[in-house]
Amino acid sequence: MKTLNFIFRVHQRCDLKRYFFFDIGNDHYYYDDYANETATAGAAEQCYIEANRTLLDMIKNSNGRFKVSFSITGLALEQFEQYAPEVIESFQELAKTGKVEFLATPYAHSLASLFDEDEFARQVKLHSEKIKQLFGFKPTVFANSALIYSDEIAEKIVQMGYETIVVEGAKHILGWKSPNFVYSHPYLKKAKLLVRNNKFSDDLNYRFSQWNWGEYPLTAEKFISWIKTAPENEKVFNIFMGYEALGILNNANSGIFNFFRALPYHAIENGLSFSLPSEIAQKYSTTDTLSATYPMSWTDEEKDTSAWCGNELQNEALQKLYKYAERVSLCNEAIKFDYNRLQDSAHFFFMNTKHYSDGMIYAQKIPYESSYQAFMNYMNILSDFIDRVKAQFPMEIENEELKGLLQTINSQEKEIERLEKLVERLKKIKA
Repeated sequence: MKTLNFIFRVHQRCDLKRYFFFDIGNDHYYYDDYANETATAGAAEQCYIEANRTLLDMIKNSNGRFKVSFSITGLALEQFEQYAPEVIESFQELAKTGKVEFLATPYAHSLASLFDEDEFARQVKLHSEKIKQLFGFKPTVFANSALIYSDEIAEKIVQMGYETIVVEGAKHILGWKSPNFVYSHPYLKKAKLLVRNNKFSDDLNYRFSQWNWGEYPLTAEKFISWIKTAPENEKVFNIFMGYEALGILNNANSGIFNFFRALPYHAIENGLSFSLPSEIAQKYSTTDTLSATYPMSWTDEEKDTSAWCGNELQNEALQKLYKYAERVSLCNEAIKFDYNRLQDSAHFFFMNTKHYSDGMIYAQKIPYESSYQAFMNYMNILSDFIDRVKAQFPMEIENEELKGLLQTINSQEKEIERLEKLVERLKKIKA
């Protein structure tokens, strides 16, 4: 039986305020609260509340046969908790159905997988704990920020305990292969790769409202017919897209919510099912391997990482940011809080020159007039942040002492994890 795997990426960025050179050392608060509250409240009204209500109705009306998954960043959850707690509640209602899965992802929607292995692991652990706290669900499937992936990054992900990874169906990786199968890592055979069908995903994400698109208007019946008439041996259709496709990129008048409400009926009528990523990993065997020697992503035509680290401005900012990762890990919670927010990939996306001339429509307006303005604002803030890090953990401390402190922290964290697992086992035995 052919199955559809719907996964929505949910991220609400935290915009920085205008921060000038003379603010360095005098102002340690970096965020544009008005812009962030306005954007979060607006997205909640246009997208999250109505979309969650729609998906909940789809689950109930199909007697639980419709299933859906989310990759929600920690920064998005922070914004919801602060500005739109009703969004958290609506996700919790979905979680209670048992037909929803939450994927692991870097807490800050960061690029840590490209720059710092320890920071990458810290963020994934922090995110998993946040998901467990809010939804009572421990993620077992991984989706990196913007689906950034390579063979080497996969090694780090598997070391963290995730053996199912969602990846982009980039042409230069797939070649003649179809995205509608389960693949494996070239040398980590336990690692299963669920490949995003970018055509079907982008049809819903970007083309649904385009009246000059050849398939406009797209109905649920037509979409399901595409799945049904695909080659018989293609069983798995992974539809991964930003949640803003429901209500923001495609507003309510476009018919996007009605389209989704009709999906379960037409799918079930045509003998198709819906599955969660973990179910697919358990049920389907791999058919071949996929290898990505260099990092790829789901962004732009190139499907690489140039959207965030493709020019000198971006690379200078990123190198300076991650240079202090180890020292930040020894600082207080206020420093760590800011470090998470400063890692959001959106900050570096704004420094990319091509996004100011490509005419693309984004879910949120780019808050800068140029890439250089984005860079200067960010670097002013980063300079102040680094001064605060140095004040808490001075340069004079020797490298050996730093390594010793880090080893002590790591060993303590491992001991805590071991005790937590032991407590879980004892609870199961007692039950």
